Amino acid sequence: MAQQKALAPLSNLISLAGKTALITGAAAGMGAATARRFAEAGAALLLVDIDEGRLAKLGRQLEDAGGKVSLYPADLADRMAIARLWQEIGGAAPDILVNNAGIFPFCKYLETDAALVEKVMAVNLYAAYWLCQHFVRCRLERGGGGAIVNISSVEAMLSFKEDMAHYTMSKAGVIALTRALSRDYGRHGIRANVVLPGAIHTEGTHRARRQVWRDPSLLRVGYHFQARLSLGRWGNPDEVARIVLVLASDLSSYMNGAVVPVDGGFLSA
Repeated sequence: MAQQKALAPLSNLISLAGKTALITGAAAGMGAATARRFAEAGAALLLVDIDEGRLAKLGRQLEDAGGKVSLYPADLADRMAIARLWQEIGGAAPDILVNNAGIFPFCKYLETDAALVEKVMAVNLYAAYWLCQHFVRCRLERGGGGAIVNISSVEAMLSFKEDMAHYTMSKAGVIALTRALSRDYGRHGIRANVVLPGAIHTEGTHRARRQVWRDPSLLRVGYHFQARLSLGRWGNPDEVARIVLVLASDLSSYMNGAVVPVDGGFLSA
């Protein structure tokens, strides 16, 4: 009888020691929570956000806790800024890429204009597209391997909120991009998976909830949204960050092209 191979310790599987991770939209919310969990797991961090002040504050917090952090303020809606970002990273090319940056301005479909749609697509989808391209090229030059975790939304699977067609379209594109990359580069050891957050407490969702309370016509939408949460509550950013950590680590070594809801049961209701 063949001898059973010894199981790797869980502490080794979840460790990111010796790895470098690039996280976009890192200054707050799910991005900041992911940065904290990755730092705890031992990763060196390359943190990107348009908000330079908040990014610097998070960087100081992580460094005070013993983390290794490099900060890159950048507007990811600008493709050339992404190219410059990658040039700045240089020799610190990452082993892990987390595309978390995103915006979700409400706007009625018939009132959207080219500028709004282009901005949403640029931040939510095109930035992920170009960053993944840089990442894959870099990993192939180093012999392959690496992990991509893209952040989409439950809206990409179930368009629930009105006035979000532009956002829904962009986040559906993130799923399609992720699955295409998993197919094209899985044989090179590059894994690509996508997370679908649902009702998560962030500054952005708090602003959206305040808008609902200011507009009584939106109360019905809010009620039905809440009713779909089979756990009966909203989640917090760390609950998403933990799953991102799993997908970035060897705990998920046989996951590729997976679409993982972190939504309190929203999509199953």
